[in-house]
Amino acid sequence: MRSYTAEGIIIRRRNIGEGDRILTVLTKKNGKIHIKAVGVRKITSRRSPHIEPLNHGIFTLYKPPRGYAILTEANTVNTFSLIKSDLKRIGYAYHLCELIDSLCAENFEQANVFLLFKNALTQLSTATDLSFISVFERELLVQLGFYPRESPFADTQSFIESILERRLKTKRFLHRFA
Repeated sequence: MRSYTAEGIIIRRRNIGEGDRILTVLTKKNGKIHIKAVGVRKITSRRSPHIEPLNHGIFTLYKPPRGYAILTEANTVNTFSLIKSDLKRIGYAYHLCELIDSLCAENFEQANVFLLFKNALTQLSTATDLSFISVFERELLVQLGFYPRESPFADTQSFIESILERRLKTKRFLHRFA
């Protein structure tokens, strides 16, 4: 039996059964982890507003011997409400989430990637120029060791798709805003 606290940003969630959710969270100390949130889809759950995608929070978790960590408590640090109120910004935010979810390994400490992602979301909520998205993509590839820092970049989108061996799902959505 082990209880611990993790600071992280929710990058994905999916429903399981009647009242549970599996969250994918990028944490500061543990990297990308999966968390089982039991009973959060019930109307009386006090944790449900804290576990929305893109929420930055502090989560208290219980790690059983096998399986996912179980969410016992959640507190929100930042909801990035300015992003969630603009369709174009939320499209770009989900693009960043897809990159993090696809490229980051599970249970591998990546504090630099967490700070890069948090800063990108903060910048996305206030910026009028969205050119920093391509800078985020390049820096993410460098931080994860997919690309050397000194080499020039050609097209990051196609390079990422060649790493993943599939097309990015958010790419089609982003072309509508371009």
